Amino acid sequence: MKRVLLYFGVAVGFLTRLPVPRRSTGSPELLGKAASLFPVVGLLVGGGAVGFDYLLSPYVNRNVVVVIVLIYLVAVTGGLHEDALADTADGFGGGWEKERVLAIMRDSRLGSFGALAIMLGLLARFVFLTSLPAKSFHGILLAGQVLSRWTALPLGFFLPSALGDKGQGGLVAGKVSGISLAVGTALAVAIVGVTLQVDALWVLSASVAVTGTSAAYYRSRIGSVTGDCMGATFQLTEVAVYFTGVLLQ
Repeated sequence: MKRVLLYFGVAVGFLTRLPVPRRSTGSPELLGKAASLFPVVGLLVGGGAVGFDYLLSPYVNRNVVVVIVLIYLVAVTGGLHEDALADTADGFGGGWEKERVLAIMRDSRLGSFGALAIMLGLLARFVFLTSLPAKSFHGILLAGQVLSRWTALPLGFFLPSALGDKGQGGLVAGKVSGISLAVGTALAVAIVGVTLQVDALWVLSASVAVTGTSAAYYRSRIGSVTGDCMGATFQLTEVAVYFTGVLLQ
């Protein structure tokens, strides 16, 4: 049990800005095993978002609730995934050779592709979440958080790191074992299955499709994956889950 709690602390410290014990944040070498709990971190984050809906929905309309939820999601991760989406859009949009793509990703300046990606990503999440029926809002919201974080497992299992052990991606890429992938996938399927039941099949399929397409694209362009690429896939998968929920209503 202590080891599971340690892994969970490492996963929380890696994916969020939530406070964790110092010994957890100081153990990045455990991330390959802790990655199996990434979907549980998604459940934790999603649970907070659902809590905001319970607190606010009796007093304000859904549009206001969704804005607050999006602010919370950005705050709890420190905007890490939005920044990753922007860097990935700038890198692949502005470079062709692998070295140039990676150089642009490491550039702290925000380019036009990155700005558009952040804007469209937030807009898509807002529109899709506000379009969800009340009966499935919580389930789809939770599924989006759980499955977006699950995507790091197959990406980290099947693709090597573009920067070796450097960067956030280097802590996960190539270090996810088959056992971690299997356990994390089982957890994600179980959580989504409980929250969405029959509809889980559709959002799971959408997540697998986005992850597989992303992995194939990263492999074809740079032959590997970075932390920014993983964060971008997080965002794309979250949007895809919400969009699938809209189609299912």
